[in-house]
Amino acid sequence: MRSLRCRFLRPGAVVMLLAVAGCSSGGTADARPEPRPSGEETRYCRALLAALPGEVNGAKRRDGGRGSEFSAAWGRPSVVLRCGVGRPLVVTEGHKSYDPYAPTMEIDGVEWLLEPQRDGSVRCTTSKRRAWVEVTVPKEYMGKAGGISLLTDLADAVKKTVPFGYI
Repeated sequence: MRSLRCRFLRPGAVVMLLAVAGCSSGGTADARPEPRPSGEETRYCRALLAALPGEVNGAKRRDGGRGSEFSAAWGRPSVVLRCGVGRPLVVTEGHKSYDPYAPTMEIDGVEWLLEPQRDGSVRCTTSKRRAWVEVTVPKEYMGKAGGISLLTDLADAVKKTVPFGYI
């Protein structure tokens, strides 16, 4: 069994973040534009989609819907991965949502930015990688233990295909 190793950049940040999920100004994953990676991001995203596991959290993989070659999904309700998305607004300097102290969590060597959504889901986006990878975890997976642990199933594929770096 793989370990879930978390490193919080602000003490208790994830607990607080998940507690205020209903107060977030975010929407749902369906309202987001299709990923449009460019240049080398396209190569990283194609490699990632090819390397993704057949199961996440015990659910079988299926296509990501809406015909995108840069998306994958598991289960119903769906855990959705999208590669080549834009920079999260919470880490975009000058945007009204910008938070230089936005909490991140490291899971098996991949750092994730966690953003609760109004519908109770949590959007998790990689940071410090050469392409932005976003995983939306539905509220149904966010039980007492938290659904974020399912990111351990994705960590190896991300580490092997999307190099560490800043974009």
